Amino acid sequence: MTHILIISARFYTELADELEAGAAETITKAGATYEIMPVPGAFEIPAVIGFAMNNEKYNGFVALGCVIRGETTHYDYVCGESARGLMDLSLKGAALGYGVLTVENEEQAWARADRKEGNKGRDAAEAALRMVELKRKLAGA
Repeated sequence: MTHILIISARFYTELADELEAGAAETITKAGATYEIMPVPGAFEIPAVIGFAMNNEKYNGFVALGCVIRGETTHYDYVCGESARGLMDLSLKGAALGYGVLTVENEEQAWARADRKEGNKGRDAAEAALRMVELKRKLAGA
């Protein structure tokens, strides 16, 4: 059975809850199981996947979070480094779905996170499940 680790940046708690719910529903509907690992923010997500990558318990990963642009360049660093870190892990063999929202304001974040609208939690979970499937296929398993 496929087991997915959802890494959820909790900086925006209500948005994180909605993203998690979308991912969890999708994983359960696919007949897989999951665990949720909370982290403080999007910057910490790649580290947790790196810690867990060699744990055979997990077949794939869902990265969830939200970064909303503020008044400083902090946004650019968090978005860029989080995305770079996740791509590096993907190229090293992590089967993952990317669900880190990078938006200008809270309204945009909710339009993407809401399960009745954008449902990016669902999209990231679907991507992770597909990547697990492709990884197994290409490994000959």
